[in-house]
Amino acid sequence: MNPISPRVLLVRGMLAGLLAGAAAFLVAYCLGESQVDAAIAIEEAGAHDHGGEAAPVSRALQATAGLGTGTLLYGVALGGIAALVFCYALGRIGRFGPRATALLVAGGLFVTVTLVPFFKYPANPPAVGDPGTTVQRTTLYVLMLALGLLLAAAALILGRRLAPRLGNWNASVAASLAFVAAVAIAYALLPGVNEVPADFPAALVWQFRLASLAIQAAMWTTFGLAFGFLAERALVPAVTPKEAVQPAS
Repeated sequence: MNPISPRVLLVRGMLAGLLAGAAAFLVAYCLGESQVDAAIAIEEAGAHDHGGEAAPVSRALQATAGLGTGTLLYGVALGGIAALVFCYALGRIGRFGPRATALLVAGGLFVTVTLVPFFKYPANPPAVGDPGTTVQRTTLYVLMLALGLLLAAAALILGRRLAPRLGNWNASVAASLAFVAAVAIAYALLPGVNEVPADFPAALVWQFRLASLAIQAAMWTTFGLAFGFLAERALVPAVTPKEAVQPAS
């Protein structure tokens, strides 16, 4: 592979993140917006009974330009961070090429950034949650996110240290089990949050949560595939026609 500046990979990571944000926007618009509209209708019905105020930004603008801008910026930011993780991981987590490493990094970040906090503090649609506990809920979510990243880093270090004695496969299994056990302990120690009203449709809550997972899955899958392609183009030298065709002996 060619030695290359991390800046080149960072730019490619942000570009792949832009594509990932576009994929996330499409999934969010097709799957998530109907759930949001249904939840807002419930919220507005309750607000109408109590004299609620009209939203300062129209729903149409929120569902198109607002949603698109948010997902694209989010994708670019995460793409840049993931590219830096890729720079560290390449060659350190096994004899994987750029594409395989990019997919592993994307999968690992999907687990730590999305799944770990989600299973403890899942996403809720509008009209769910006490406004007075917003800061507390946000703090707990960020704390769980940070713990997931720290525990994942610790699991990687543990796996590398066990590899000489147990072999790569056994060390990876042991490190993965240790990660799951540590996350389970964090789940047990951190307080739970359950503010879904008793009369709120349970099906709508789970449809919204599944849609949010689909958005994240689409984003990280697109990033892994796109960045793997772009990174390989940058790191692996192209074969010239003279090199591809060997002269007859």
